[in-house]
Amino acid sequence: MVSIIIAIIATLVIVAPISVLVANQRSRKAMEVTIGNAESKARDIIDEAIKAADAKKREASLEIKEETIKARHDFEKETKERRGELQKYEKRVLNKEETVDKKAEMLERREQSLTAKEKNFEADKAKVQELKSKHLQELERISGLTSDQAKEQLLSAVKEDVKHETAMLVKEMESRAKEDARKRAKEYVVTAIQKCAVDHVAETTISLVQLPNDEMKGRIIGREGRNIRALENMTGVELIIDDTPEAVVLSSFNPVRREIARIALEKLIVDGRIHPARIEEMVEKATKEVETKMREDGEAATLELGVHGIHPELVRLLGKMKYRTSYGQNALKHSMEVAQLSGLLASEIGVDVRMAKRAGLLHDIGKAIDHEVEGSHVELGVNLCKKYKEHPIVINAVESHHGDAEPDTLIACLVQAADAISAARPGARSETLESYTTRLKQLEEIADSFQGVDKTFAIQAGREIRVMVVPEQISDDDMILLARDISKQVEDNLDYPGQIKVNIIRESRVVDYAK
Repeated sequence: MVSIIIAIIATLVIVAPISVLVANQRSRKAMEVTIGNAESKARDIIDEAIKAADAKKREASLEIKEETIKARHDFEKETKERRGELQKYEKRVLNKEETVDKKAEMLERREQSLTAKEKNFEADKAKVQELKSKHLQELERISGLTSDQAKEQLLSAVKEDVKHETAMLVKEMESRAKEDARKRAKEYVVTAIQKCAVDHVAETTISLVQLPNDEMKGRIIGREGRNIRALENMTGVELIIDDTPEAVVLSSFNPVRREIARIALEKLIVDGRIHPARIEEMVEKATKEVETKMREDGEAATLELGVHGIHPELVRLLGKMKYRTSYGQNALKHSMEVAQLSGLLASEIGVDVRMAKRAGLLHDIGKAIDHEVEGSHVELGVNLCKKYKEHPIVINAVESHHGDAEPDTLIACLVQAADAISAARPGARSETLESYTTRLKQLEEIADSFQGVDKTFAIQAGREIRVMVVPEQISDDDMILLARDISKQVEDNLDYPGQIKVNIIRESRVVDYAK
């Protein structure tokens, strides 16, 4: 049994390698057949790919040739067009060059001609100068005077004649005008002044608010000064709290703001609650109150004068003028006085009284906004009257009441005269001592600057200036012209209310002694 098993195992050992070898040979033959078939197919595929590539290459080559031919054709066409344009430009340039050459030749010929003419002109000029010199020498020989001496004598004679004739004409015209106007003017002015009497209130740039006690000062100042800062910022007014007992000073150049601050502070003192929020509320109430008061004052002025139909904004500005002063004269009162005087003068000479009053009332309306808008009160007043469609007569009166324009109507002349009367009336305006003395000094300096003036005296509170002249240097005719020159110089260089009389005095004194 064992031997049989051993024989089987031996047989298996011998047969197994032989089976493996036979199987390997068979699989190798099959693989070779398969590889041969694959190589054959690959060769066929490669051949077909090569053929297709050749076909594509031939197609691409044909397309490139076609594109090249087309591009060359387009390039040749564009080149021909460019060449044609260049030829046109070349022709134009050649034509312009020919034209420029022709013009250059013409200019050269003209320059040569002008040069020749200039030489001839210089020669002729030299001849004329020589003849003129000989002519002057002959005239000097005949007259016995040089040309400068003859000119001086001629100018002196003409100047004296003109001065004498001018002085006589001015004197005659002034005398005639004075004779015609003196009687009527005095009558009209005196009548108007007698019928018009208006109170004037002199205002300054400060207002005083009384306090119930000095403890109120601390409450007005507030913690770390917050209350006083709030009040100053909201009103634009400076509060001065010093050692003055039971009083606070409000300082501002704007009287409307100062009035608003005064009313607001008085309300706060009565109320007792002083803090920034309450201050803002009271300032707003005071502003509305002042606006209402301005409208009421404007309406009262128009009602008192009987002037109706004025634009509401102009009425408000008239009320605002109550808080405006000029040389201490209240602007609203001054305007009302000018309106009264203009109406009285208009009734005397027989012109429209209502229009005269209207023009007089509105003549200084520009002063209501001259603190807020740049420009003189005359310019601002004219602009306001034009804006609110006032009558041309009123506009001309406003424009001419200080001589900035010529008066076109009698009413404009009346307003100008009434304005001067109101300003020059004693007590109407006030001046500081410094400005008063400065004006007197400037008056004397202006008169002393003229040649022939010996001494100058400003008298009658600056309303008259007496000028003593040297009689040897100033003649009677010169006095008339000198007075006008000094008046003109004063008008141009000084600001003053009313008018200033210029009085020229010339006297000759002979002194001798008996021994």
